[in-house]
Amino acid sequence: MYQANTKKPSSIERNIGKKSAFTPGTLALAISGTLMAGVATAEETISLDKLTVEESVTPDTNPYAVPGSPYLAERLSDPRRTRDLAETPQTITVLTATELADTGRTDLREILDGQPGITVGTGENGNAFGDRYVIRGHEARSDVFVDGMRDPGMTIRESFATEQVEISKGPSSSFAGRGTTGGAVNSATKRASSEYDFTKLSAGIGTDSHHRVSLDTNQVINYDTAIRANILHAEEDVPDRAPADRQRKGAAFSITHQPSDDLEITADYYHFEGNDKPDLGTYLDTSGDGQPVANIPVYLQNEDFLDSEVDTATLRIGYEVNPDTRIVNLTRYGTTDNGYVTTGARGTTAYPTLADATNGTNGYSSATLSTHQGWQEVEYFANQFNLLMDRELGGLNHELVFGLEYTDQQVLNGVYDNTATGASNCFSSGRRGPGAAYCLNDASGAEVSDVNSLLQRDISKGDWDSDWNIKTISLSMMDTVDITDKWTLFGGLRYDYYDYKTTANYDPGTGRELTDFINEDGFWNGHVGASYKINPKANVYASFSTATNLNGGESDVGTSCGYGGICAEGANPVLGNPEKTDSWELGTKWRFNDDKLLATAALFRITKSDVMESSDGNSYSTVGTLNTGKNEVEGIELGIAGNLTDKLSVQAGIALMNAKVKESIIEDNVGKTLANFADKSASLHLRYQATQAFAFGGTATYESVRYTGQPDTAANEERGVPEYTVLDAFASYKVNRDMLLRLNVNNLLDEDYYLAAYRSGAFTYIGDKRNVQLTMEYSF
Repeated sequence: MYQANTKKPSSIERNIGKKSAFTPGTLALAISGTLMAGVATAEETISLDKLTVEESVTPDTNPYAVPGSPYLAERLSDPRRTRDLAETPQTITVLTATELADTGRTDLREILDGQPGITVGTGENGNAFGDRYVIRGHEARSDVFVDGMRDPGMTIRESFATEQVEISKGPSSSFAGRGTTGGAVNSATKRASSEYDFTKLSAGIGTDSHHRVSLDTNQVINYDTAIRANILHAEEDVPDRAPADRQRKGAAFSITHQPSDDLEITADYYHFEGNDKPDLGTYLDTSGDGQPVANIPVYLQNEDFLDSEVDTATLRIGYEVNPDTRIVNLTRYGTTDNGYVTTGARGTTAYPTLADATNGTNGYSSATLSTHQGWQEVEYFANQFNLLMDRELGGLNHELVFGLEYTDQQVLNGVYDNTATGASNCFSSGRRGPGAAYCLNDASGAEVSDVNSLLQRDISKGDWDSDWNIKTISLSMMDTVDITDKWTLFGGLRYDYYDYKTTANYDPGTGRELTDFINEDGFWNGHVGASYKINPKANVYASFSTATNLNGGESDVGTSCGYGGICAEGANPVLGNPEKTDSWELGTKWRFNDDKLLATAALFRITKSDVMESSDGNSYSTVGTLNTGKNEVEGIELGIAGNLTDKLSVQAGIALMNAKVKESIIEDNVGKTLANFADKSASLHLRYQATQAFAFGGTATYESVRYTGQPDTAANEERGVPEYTVLDAFASYKVNRDMLLRLNVNNLLDEDYYLAAYRSGAFTYIGDKRNVQLTMEYSF
């Protein structure tokens, strides 16, 4: 049973003057007062407001959600966002824990892939994890945050300890610092609460050897202390692609202590292990129509692996100096270890003998296997200090936020030494000349035997090839002020001073002299705008914001110029100016249905200038040009979240965009769209509460065609991933107060679809085929 902790008033009760709330005590006083009034004046008629009872609220309910509207968040988890979501002048999509559970999606990658304006990219050059996102046409793999602090590890990210996922569209550098050109993603974690005891066990089984067990428990220790634990163990085969599989283990612990009404201390520890045998999918037919090749066998090798281990500790201190002044300080230390050796497939002409390969005779169509590998060690420390003040200045009430942040991030990237010991079964002309190869089919077109044990690699951890380091000190100030009962002005300014150094080891193990790339400087970013309240339920706003990207700012790619790594002019280590982004947004937000439904619309334009370009066609080197590119993305995005009726909930959105290269050192690129960019995308998630016990619904996800290419460059429109629409369905039944059953059917129509393609088309991620899971949730 749930056991309420009644020894101590909740934070809502302590702030009852700020928001209307009923407690048992206030209700009793109201009733007794009414009775006394009736005794004193018997003839007097007293009208009481109608009492509305919302849906049953369990102790583990998302603290940021709107009561009675499971898909709508009332506010964001970041205290620097001083206004409710409906009054925040930016396109921000929030996915609540209830919606995440209904969809059955658990990895952040698959969660974000279902959102409009976001495209999944392939991993490469030290980031083969697939945890790579393109938001409004711009790379965002380093713009992932946890509780408002940057998470620099290029890792598999799970949602078992997540309260809600917050997706900010457009530059957010006033809050986040460098990067965030197209947007940022923040995960709000589950924290301990001294208000309730609860425990929820979730156990699921399904097709493709799926099983998943998680535990979420919150225990009140005493008057002012509580602990919370989230535990996960999950395994499954990749649907229809076994022996490719995914394994997840995790634990998150939170303890909160409140020695006084003014001071709260929370300590969190997060541990996660992901151990996958990845499937890099198929490849593009580069000699034909440039489309993905269907019906390719599962060719991953027995020795393939993708491992990720994360350990993070966070200390949060909140202190209320007075009702109008608060301090929030976060300190975090974390490490991430990543490693992978994976297999790709590339379409080619194969030959039975070396002589045939040399002469180009007796060739046949096949696919040869390639190796992709790397390891990464991440260590980081961060401290974020925020001072929030409500002050009357010049006769106006100002919501002021002052910030001071220090971060120290270190990423060491390296390679694995690997040698294929298996006997080759074909020959290929290859990029380095004719030689032995490993083919998926023979000259007759038949699949070769033992396809998963062709390479038989001998693998050992090799030397490092890049040592990436950046220390940053940031100062920021933000203000929101109501100048009339209808007009609100807002703005913010941030200065980041950084000390950047990357050491490149171009030829590990050869003794070649190491090369240092050093940059020490600072930059300003900000946002400004105004909103107008059309009526108490609707507003319109206009805003301007900026962002900055450093040359070599992506920690996972070292000196690969075309992927956000270091670009330099020839051998010159000068790094040039940072890339700059300007963004305009005109939007409106409307609340309906007693504030249980929020509708949004926004027009936007993002212009990125001084873009680094790889001019010699070799994106793996530092050779490039500094600040010669410029691109632009403009569009419209519509969204709706909350309750359409008392029984029907919705989370939906559509993004219609147009991307264009405005300037480039390569003339032919001007006017083309950007790579890895879906100009049309949409999602619709519905839930219908048919009875108090039974609910059902589903999700529709659409993405238009995406073309290959390097980030921030013109797309190769001859090679691409076709558009797709995928339908999912779910149903849940509440057996009793403590038990709920949920059935998820993902890819209901068993569609063949593809998520992303590497720039050369050498591998193309395949979307999961139809899969089914049955989950039991039991609370006690």
